[in-house]
Amino acid sequence: MTIFPLPAFQDNYIWIIQDKDSSRIWAVDPGDAEVVLTYCNKHNMSLVGILITHHHKDHTGGVAELKKQFNCPVYGPSHLTELVTHPIAEGDTIDVFSASFRVLATPGHTLDHLCYFSDNQDPLLFSGDTLFKGGCGRIMEGTPEQMLKAMERISSLPDNTIIYATHEYTLANYRFALSLEPDNPDLIQSNNNGQKQRSNNEVTLPTTLSLEKKTNPFLRTHITSLKNQAAQQLKEKPATDSVAAFSQVRRAKDSFS
Repeated sequence: MTIFPLPAFQDNYIWIIQDKDSSRIWAVDPGDAEVVLTYCNKHNMSLVGILITHHHKDHTGGVAELKKQFNCPVYGPSHLTELVTHPIAEGDTIDVFSASFRVLATPGHTLDHLCYFSDNQDPLLFSGDTLFKGGCGRIMEGTPEQMLKAMERISSLPDNTIIYATHEYTLANYRFALSLEPDNPDLIQSNNNGQKQRSNNEVTLPTTLSLEKKTNPFLRTHITSLKNQAAQQLKEKPATDSVAAFSQVRRAKDSFS
């Protein structure tokens, strides 16, 4: 089983899961049907399944056409009744070729957000818009408490988990992260690597949980110097509890330029 991205829109990635030595693929968050159809036609591939992390159009916009073209099952949040053929929720499992994925409910960015985790071999996570390389999704429907719980949920996975997020936000995320931790050597090195990758038009994803724990401010809001710097950027007093500290870091990112 191999996993690779198809770029879509300005900065989206549609992750493709391909069965070894076969012409069958799954797509994760296909916001643009044409991108997937073009790939399938060019390489003589057949789409046999779709995973959806949440309802935003850039993650679901191509689902209806792809389902029509390939008559394939679609797994995702239960309220997406016009798109989803197999509604799923926390704790459900989905077999994708040789891997079994466990559904993790991670509300925060949206209330319906799901992540997909597999630890059959090397652990991997499709994190949608919950966790990015160096960042996390904006809190658009949920609460800081929910998003912090999502971060803690992901942090509890094995450190060698490979994380496939859905946007190329890495360098922008690192600019903010460096404003909070300018002397973090792991962050500096990863930013340098990312700069080189993007200058070569390469993808900065996937990432690993071990790297994110060292560099991602939203997995590091317990660190006093980091959260104090976020409060300073907001011209606020440092928060005294974990949820408020996470909220300060998130709000500091939202207003960062």
